[in-house]
Amino acid sequence: MTMVDEAGLARRLWIKFKHDSVFALYSPFFVSLASATLDSQTFRHFVSQDRHFLKAFALAYKMAEDCAGDDDDKVGIRALRKRVVQRLQLHDKLMQEWGLEVPDEGVSNDATTKYTDFLLATASGKVEGERVLGKIATPFEKTKLAAYTLAAVAPFIRLYAHISNEIQGILDPDDNGHIYKRWIDSFSSKDFEATALENEEMLDKLSIYLTGEELEILEKLYHQAMKLEVDFIFNSGLPIPQKDVVPLSRVHDFTDCHLTILCDFDLACTAFDSSAILAEIAIRTVPKTESHGSETQLVRLSSADLKSTWDILSTQYTEEFEQCVETIVTSEKVEGFRYEDLCKALEQLAEFERKANERVVQSGVLKGLSLEDIKRAGQALILQDGCRSFFQKTLKNENLKTDVHVLSYCWCSDLIASAFSSGDLNVLTVHSNELAYEELVTTGEIIKKLESPLEKLQAFNGILKGPCKSIEEEHKNLTVYIGGSVGDFLCLLQADIGIVIGSSSSLRRLGDHFGVSFVPLFSGLVKRQRNLAADEEGFSKWKPLSGTLYTVSSWAEIHAFILGT
Repeated sequence: MTMVDEAGLARRLWIKFKHDSVFALYSPFFVSLASATLDSQTFRHFVSQDRHFLKAFALAYKMAEDCAGDDDDKVGIRALRKRVVQRLQLHDKLMQEWGLEVPDEGVSNDATTKYTDFLLATASGKVEGERVLGKIATPFEKTKLAAYTLAAVAPFIRLYAHISNEIQGILDPDDNGHIYKRWIDSFSSKDFEATALENEEMLDKLSIYLTGEELEILEKLYHQAMKLEVDFIFNSGLPIPQKDVVPLSRVHDFTDCHLTILCDFDLACTAFDSSAILAEIAIRTVPKTESHGSETQLVRLSSADLKSTWDILSTQYTEEFEQCVETIVTSEKVEGFRYEDLCKALEQLAEFERKANERVVQSGVLKGLSLEDIKRAGQALILQDGCRSFFQKTLKNENLKTDVHVLSYCWCSDLIASAFSSGDLNVLTVHSNELAYEELVTTGEIIKKLESPLEKLQAFNGILKGPCKSIEEEHKNLTVYIGGSVGDFLCLLQADIGIVIGSSSSLRRLGDHFGVSFVPLFSGLVKRQRNLAADEEGFSKWKPLSGTLYTVSSWAEIHAFILGT
């Protein structure tokens, strides 16, 4: 069995919609299952739905086989159907082998029915977007319908294979006491992976001759199937009679508690550093300034000189920053988590950042930028996938008392404010440096407010004192800090929950030197769920200065953890 070509349609669709799988992985069901604390009654009800899915798969494959025009395609689809029928026949036996009580088949729940109805409607030709619903009759149209059907099945199988492998990756391979290990082993097995690949390969083959419009329909079917499966997982059976750690917005009592979310901007919300964006504005607008005969052309560098100066400043900054970090980590390594030593070490960075900013001012590269151009660039700025929607849904969540703050070394608060000006995000509060203006054109000066990790921490502490009128109220404030640079380090550690997004090697090196632990968020939540279940009082509190930071690779993980679906 060969892997699906990275360029294959099925693989491309999985990559495009893989972020949806995060919401399933971070569901209370799978966090509890991974921690072996999931209530057995809930699990049996969940497994009982397998019969309904398998029966729907078998029928859908039979209908797809009838539609396939090529004999080889019919044989391939028939083999897929045979696998499903065999698994259906062995369902009860597998439950017994896994040491689980065989559940009653019962009735399908609403989420199960939504998916199976969608699948069978697709297989029967009731496809949204087709000109004549339910009347696909020509041989080519029938083959097309077989492709649509496979697209409605593929994400279901791939999602289970992916989630089970993610869970398998955080389990102790020598721990045979995990109550759900055999279920996890089954869905992360080579045999189940082979089923997923065969389905994807058949989907690739059937879709070769589809038109662009038909491929768009197929993509929508694939995504709809994925969303319906995630919905099933989030609504999997009976309410879990236990306390959970996810999603934060539901399990934490915000009745008398304020949620404060603080976030860095450069490379946390954005894909590019803001200094590069300001450099681009400066270089791009030189010809426009000269063509208007403005007086500012007398004090501005040429495009070539600007580019050269930016390159020199950027290279010097990178080299000196790395040297500064190297100086810190080559000192004697401390034992355990030493926050005070980290603070002292980061004072070296404070002086470095101040000198670097002064060089920028002295170079004159920030002269002559119009406020209009800066705002236009900010509005056009593409944020990291999922960042904007997370903040939008957080601020609209009626169950949360939330305020959001952006803390950044960025030289221009107007750029940040413009980036968040659309989508009801103008309520975000920006804390950063500012550019000085004369008649809406920058003078080249920076109004310096945040230049070091310590100044960011001062801003962080000042924000927390805002909504809190007393020490008692301050303890009711839950803080989440999201960042990924060395400048965020102290804020990340002082927050109740520090989330590292991105992969800053300097942050990791400094963290390792001062005893900070970096734990993948999902793995950390599974551990907390396990500890929560073992706590007789059923209580677990997030605490600052724990020495542990949680790592994520996408905003989808942050969204799933805090808000759920």
